[in-house]
Amino acid sequence: MQSSTLMDKYGASLMSSLRRKKVSIAIPASIVSDVPHLREKTSKIGMVGRAAAIFGVEEIIIYKDEPETDQRSEIDLIVTLLRYMETPQYLRKRLFKLRPELRYAGILPPLRTPHHPLGKRAADLKVGEYREGVTIAKIKKGTLVDIGVEKPALVLKRIPIGERVTVKIVSVGEQIAVDVIERQKIPFYWGYTVSVWDGSFGSLIKSGLFDLKIATSRYGSAFMEVKDEIAERWKKAEKVLVGFGAPAQGLFEIVKREGLNLTDLVDFVVNTIPGQWTETVRTEEALIASLAVFNCFLGFKA
Repeated sequence: MQSSTLMDKYGASLMSSLRRKKVSIAIPASIVSDVPHLREKTSKIGMVGRAAAIFGVEEIIIYKDEPETDQRSEIDLIVTLLRYMETPQYLRKRLFKLRPELRYAGILPPLRTPHHPLGKRAADLKVGEYREGVTIAKIKKGTLVDIGVEKPALVLKRIPIGERVTVKIVSVGEQIAVDVIERQKIPFYWGYTVSVWDGSFGSLIKSGLFDLKIATSRYGSAFMEVKDEIAERWKKAEKVLVGFGAPAQGLFEIVKREGLNLTDLVDFVVNTIPGQWTETVRTEEALIASLAVFNCFLGFKA
């Protein structure tokens, strides 16, 4: 379903009732280590971003899973590609310079989420609509913002040039007027954010940032055996973290190197692909399978 159609069909009031709890996923920096070429790495990251958008994940966290290795280049690549995907197409040239990491950005799949509108005409804007923008100039009245139509919008405050902002359309006419708002206040899914956890998976779990912590592993309990227990916790939780292992090692092995036991560390260790017929399941494959299971049985609504 096209994002514009979604908005027109349901409207902001009904979409407000569909507001989801904050679901974060944690992926390892070595997620692209099993493919050698930048094109394949780009494709793999594209699957991660697409899966996150499909299931309404609000935050993608990259954690360091090989502490003895310098993973900065892998992290930079993952962050750059995921943020590029999340940025509406009409803002990408303003926000991203030519970088080697973006050489194959053309193969990244479009997100087609509500904050990636297809409309490019000011005449099609509606009062109350939300858009992403970039500040482009300061004038006496305030700041002009590029929101992806043929003329800039005006916000009645002075904001540094080149800053990305989320705005709400206040009026449409000779001059488009907008207000800057916090994206967290938008009553429906507005894409994901990308962050880097400067530490291990174990330290992320022990940070106290999440009400419910779920690890995925082939050695965990089959999801159907623990779904009722998870559902009870899921209903009460406001911030959920779902963790995924790496191509070369799962979460049990990753936290064992920290002297930790995964079972003691998280609330649940679940196997969302019981009876798998392949020796391994790639991280991006586990991501899609797990989020689909959680979405079907638990729902991502608050």
